Amino acid sequence: MWRRSTRTGSGAREGGRGGTKARCCGLGWLFVIDLGIAFGAGLYEHRIVVPRWIPSSHEAGSHWNAEAARGDDTGRRFWALVTTLPLTLLTLVSVFAAWRALGAVRGWWLAATFAALGDRALTFAYFIPTMVGLMRAPDSPAAAAVATRWRRLNYLRHAFVLLAWLAALRALTLLYSRCG
Repeated sequence: MWRRSTRTGSGAREGGRGGTKARCCGLGWLFVIDLGIAFGAGLYEHRIVVPRWIPSSHEAGSHWNAEAARGDDTGRRFWALVTTLPLTLLTLVSVFAAWRALGAVRGWWLAATFAALGDRALTFAYFIPTMVGLMRAPDSPAAAAVATRWRRLNYLRHAFVLLAWLAALRALTLLYSRCG
């Protein structure tokens, strides 16, 4: 399951205190927990919070409520603490750990990390910059259109996080059966 190391010391051991498998199990747990929080919180934000930012009606159409978005400021108050830094770091570390794993764990863990990397790339390339711009924008048809596109593309981000979470759960199941 693990590649053999020619080094000596606790980092090269395959198990036990300070061993590679134990560290990977801990990393796997952290990765799964953070992905689960990100998925659940993302759905909550999408269903409960975002409709206040982008109210719509059949008569008036969609509008952009920058004041509500700035008041909530979920990017700095929540997402930065849960995903922007922690999930990004866990994803990058998981890429290296998954690459070193062998067997079925490797495939599932790499699938999880690649899906999480897709989410992280979308987040940093599109979602964060777009929301920063929207928070400065007054209500207008153009701002409402950008916000509506942001909300629709958020489904793609949810899909990436869900795929990453499910694959990480499978990898953790395989990994944990060899840790304990």
